[in-house]
Amino acid sequence: VQLQASGGGLVQAGGSLRLSCAASGRTSSAYAMTWFRQAPGKEREFVASISATGYTAYYRESVKGRFTISRDNAKNTVYLQMNSLKPEDTAVYYCAARLGGIRATMTDKTDFGYWGQGTLVTVSS
Repeated sequence: VQLQASGGGLVQAGGSLRLSCAASGRTSSAYAMTWFRQAPGKEREFVASISATGYTAYYRESVKGRFTISRDNAKNTVYLQMNSLKPEDTAVYYCAARLGGIRATMTDKTDFGYWGQGTLVTVSS
């Protein structure tokens, strides 16, 4: 599966952005999807994941209540709606996929085998 992320940009603190990740390839709807982010000088960290069906989602604690991951399998696209953005959310955001299910413990980048390029989100204070 090939992944293409988009939707990043510059936003003021408290603002919103919606990231999109378009998947192509056979049976892309069979893949669980995730968003990670990497701030300058920091490790890539888990943000949110969603099951292939869209019925199950997991979030890192710091984004709960502010970010929502969703998917539209008819469009082969996963979204990350980000509200109440904070300067500490500034990072390059990556989407990734894995064939099969997800668990809450799957928060390491090695849990996901397919990666797209990143999209930069900058939140100004």
